[in-house]
Amino acid sequence: MRFKTIALAAASLATGLTTMLAAPVAQAEEQFMPLLVYRTGQFAPLGIPWADGKADYLKLVNAKGGINGVKFTFDECETAYDTGKGVECYERMKNQPNGSGTFDTQSTGITFAVSDKAPGDKKTIVTPGYGLSQSADGRVFEWNFPLLGNYWTAADSMIQDILKKENGNIKGKKIALVYHDSPYGKEPIPLLQKRAEKDGFELLLLPVTPPGVEQKSTWLQVRQQKPDYVLLWSAGVMTPTAVREAQATGYPRDKVYGIWWAGSEHDVRDIGAGAKGYNTITIHNTAEHDKVHEEVKALVYDKGQGSSKDGKSVGTLAHTRGMMISMLQVEAIRTAQEKYGKGKAMTSEQVRWGLENLNLTEERLKELGFGHILRPVKTSCENHLGTDWARIAQWDGSKFNVVSDWYQADKSLIDPLVKEFGEKYAKEKNIQVRSCD
Repeated sequence: MRFKTIALAAASLATGLTTMLAAPVAQAEEQFMPLLVYRTGQFAPLGIPWADGKADYLKLVNAKGGINGVKFTFDECETAYDTGKGVECYERMKNQPNGSGTFDTQSTGITFAVSDKAPGDKKTIVTPGYGLSQSADGRVFEWNFPLLGNYWTAADSMIQDILKKENGNIKGKKIALVYHDSPYGKEPIPLLQKRAEKDGFELLLLPVTPPGVEQKSTWLQVRQQKPDYVLLWSAGVMTPTAVREAQATGYPRDKVYGIWWAGSEHDVRDIGAGAKGYNTITIHNTAEHDKVHEEVKALVYDKGQGSSKDGKSVGTLAHTRGMMISMLQVEAIRTAQEKYGKGKAMTSEQVRWGLENLNLTEERLKELGFGHILRPVKTSCENHLGTDWARIAQWDGSKFNVVSDWYQADKSLIDPLVKEFGEKYAKEKNIQVRSCD
């Protein structure tokens, strides 16, 4: 009898344990975000604050409770801006559990390489301000999202600013493109050739061998050919080298326009007054400070959780762009949750839908602390860029100041170019062009 009682008690205990194991306490889901970075190599001066900004924004989102309770886990993979290493990072991180499947490659070369893989892997390539300019065509590039602007829109806005300075007429002028001799540096050439035909200026193409620490022969050509303006497509060590060479040859710095990756404080701070007048284009208004900077300081850095040791990069253009890129990815996941389930980690295919259906209104951007930095962003099946906006900032010897109103690229030039190069890419890669009707 006593044995039976003990046996029943044991059975009851076992049943209770089985029930407990079968119904564990629910835990909040997590979403993994892969972070490709380059904290080493030729572009490290740009890559470090950019990487810090990406991680800091994810930390801020976590500090505020995540997305409907879903917090982010993330890991960095060092590419050193090397395409081969970047592809290795992509392959290593693409199948992480609960992965968002969205990659900001931080490199045009890596973007070229993984864009062929992304459709088969069903992973998104998010390239705000860089990458393949024609990937704005969502009919062809279902998995690429060059949000906010690309190298064609940037080059077009630069020419518009030059036109404004020249009272609308640059016929007969010379404009030189001093560019990193890589896929990145060559990206603006098709647009500038179209612009040269339309506006009647002479385009000089002056490639610089990477990493760009030796440019004397290039700037000797600038001195000999005397271009009226120089567009600088550089990053990392190439940028301060170019500005110093312009100074040494007596070329006016206020006639030089750097692409946004050549326009951060670290590029000109050590040159100081010698770089005074140097112009850079900003993607939307990333030279501005906003509420997001205050929040990341209060909720991340003041708690000792910042990605940079001293926090001095917060508020710089490169760090802000990093935060902006993470914010766009986060909001795509939030958009996907609205359709596929709040409080759940999203699959890469669901995140792709979120990226294609972004609708960041002015009100929403203000809530996120980016109201002064970005203008409204809306994507669609056909339009994977959203809306491009840009402003010109100028170095005054100690800081960058926004010196222009808003520019938007000339769609009569950009749209046909995107369609032409997109359909050419589809033919070369045997891609079926989607119908977005």
